[in-house]
Amino acid sequence: MSETSGAPGTMDPTFYRTPAEAIGAPTEQLAYVVAFDRAAERHDALTVVDVDEASDTYGRVVGWADLPTTGDELHHFGWNACSSALKHEGHDMGDDGLQRRFLLLPGLRSSRIHVYDTRPDPRAPHLHKTIEPEELAAKAGYSRPHTLHCGPDGVFLTCLGSGNGNGDGPGGIALLDHTTFDVLRAWETDRGDQYLAYDAWWHLNQNTLISSEWGTPSMIEDGLVPDLLLGGKYGHRLHFWDLATGRNLQTVDLGVENQMVLELRPSHDPEATWGFVGVVVSTADLSASVWRWHRDGGEWAVDKVITIPAEPADAADLPPALQPFGAVPPLVTDIDLSVDDRMLYVSCWGTGELKQFDVSDPAHPREVGSVHLGGIVRRTAHPAAPGEPLAGGPQMVEVSRDGRRIFVTNSLYGAWDDQFFPAGVGSWMAKLDTDPAAGGLRIDERFFPHGDDWRGLRPHQVRLQGGDASSDSYCYR
Repeated sequence: MSETSGAPGTMDPTFYRTPAEAIGAPTEQLAYVVAFDRAAERHDALTVVDVDEASDTYGRVVGWADLPTTGDELHHFGWNACSSALKHEGHDMGDDGLQRRFLLLPGLRSSRIHVYDTRPDPRAPHLHKTIEPEELAAKAGYSRPHTLHCGPDGVFLTCLGSGNGNGDGPGGIALLDHTTFDVLRAWETDRGDQYLAYDAWWHLNQNTLISSEWGTPSMIEDGLVPDLLLGGKYGHRLHFWDLATGRNLQTVDLGVENQMVLELRPSHDPEATWGFVGVVVSTADLSASVWRWHRDGGEWAVDKVITIPAEPADAADLPPALQPFGAVPPLVTDIDLSVDDRMLYVSCWGTGELKQFDVSDPAHPREVGSVHLGGIVRRTAHPAAPGEPLAGGPQMVEVSRDGRRIFVTNSLYGAWDDQFFPAGVGSWMAKLDTDPAAGGLRIDERFFPHGDDWRGLRPHQVRLQGGDASSDSYCYR
């Protein structure tokens, strides 16, 4: 890899050589949020929310782009390029230079990918290209695209299923061209016994990619399957790969009871060799957990550093899936690490809590903040609408580059929403403020797009204008 600079004078100013430069950059003014129709009757949408605190439309949805298709179920999405592009080749954006400009929106149910252009008006993104599921299956052998990151050799797109159309695996990573977004190939050259897929991230300077596991499409699309959960069939391993060659070098099993090893958050410090991964539930006691991976000599080691216990509850207050257990599992469905690698945020979707941990010592996290919103039993209201009990809970979480603002949305995945919140999960987004050094969480009472603001759709992931804590990797200190 070598440093590249695009056309002279046209390098996007939102590419930052170091985490410190990103932290000191101008504050984002817009958030892009994907929202989906559970019934698959209306069009999913890429929406734009005003997050400029000095704006007259602060906290409101100010842009809306309907997809041309239905039934996509937008889930995770990402930028065509990020700060890591300063070190890897292959981008060619012509006279405009290399820019963080296009948003790629995978449809988790349709296997279709829509590419939206945020220029010239960032409040009015427009469709640039559509990648059909047939291309993804034919060229990469995959379906059900989930998460993407810009990296060396192209855009890395993790997929839950194979391209054979039977709802099974193996899942893995498709590689897309940086510029045209054409599907190039499957990234893996030797997967070993890796079969389940979910997230993928990397330590660029260590030539290491890490991948995690959820389940195949047939295991997730109709909700959590109790027999599979209790049988230890969902993902419980991490895989470590040679980033340059696509070879699986090492697999670490977290234990069959630790089901659904999901979000990966590597350290932003390009010379560090550690990161965190969240585990949704333990079949031993319904707890959730966060684990740290790190170098141990020439191998990678993984150890549990946070355990969050289940909370006892009256069976009458629980959905049918949880009534036999008499407890609410935290259900850690997302985590996010601040750009300075100091604060880790953990979404406990089941109990309706967002936890904040000081991870200055990654081996010994220390809880420094917590807020409640929603929850299976609590239904904690937002202070802006104290008379409206909330369903769902903090689910997807995104942190601003300077670590001062945290955004959460409440929907997990359509079938799972319905299973854990059978009376309806609702639609809402919230913002919290914090001191990035000392911690502590405060709900912003001015910011609460909810209900009709989302036109009946469910908001899911957030991307911040100019980058955020979970979409950039850095190559320099």
